[in-house]
Amino acid sequence: MLKAIFSLFAGNKPESPAAKLYTAVVAQARQPGFYIERGVPDSLDGRFDLLVLHTFLVLRRLSGLGAQGQAIAQELSDIVFADMDGNLREIGVGDLGVGKKIKAMAKAFFGRLTVYEAALNASDDTSLTDALTRNLYGTVAQPDPAAAAWMAGYMRRADAALAGQGEGLLAGRVDFPA
Repeated sequence: MLKAIFSLFAGNKPESPAAKLYTAVVAQARQPGFYIERGVPDSLDGRFDLLVLHTFLVLRRLSGLGAQGQAIAQELSDIVFADMDGNLREIGVGDLGVGKKIKAMAKAFFGRLTVYEAALNASDDTSLTDALTRNLYGTVAQPDPAAAAWMAGYMRRADAALAGQGEGLLAGRVDFPA
C-alpha cells in the first residue's frame, strides 16, 4: 500500500526489462499444472525450485545476447535475490537470520544453475532428470520418475523456445511453452 502511494509521486517510470522478465518467470513458476499434474511440491522449497528453474532458462538465453543481455541477466539476478530477501522478511525471518538464509539460497541457486547448464548441454536427459529428481522433487518421499522425465522434456522445450527469442527478451518479453 505504501509503495503504491509513493508511486503516485514518482511519475510513470517504465518497468525495466529485467523486472518484466521476473514478473513473467514468477507467473510461469506459479502455473498450477506444475504442482497438480507434475507433482512439484506446493511448498516453499517447490516454489523456490520452479523459480530457479525458470530463472535459469532466461539467464541462459540472456547470456548469449551480448553485453545488453548480460546486463539484463545481472539485473534479473539482483531482482530475484531482493525478492527472496523481502519474502523471507514477510514470512517472519528476523534481520539476523535473513543473511544466513539468503546465503544458503544463493548457494542452492548457483549450484542448480551450474548443474542445469551441464545437464542441458548433455546429449541425453539422464543427468537432467537426476538433477530435477534431486532438486525439484527433493522433498518428495517417492518422486515420480515420469514427472521428472516430463520436466526434463519441458526444460528442453523451453530452452529451445527461448533460443528463438532475442529482441523480445531484451525488451522484457518471454514466451514459455505451455
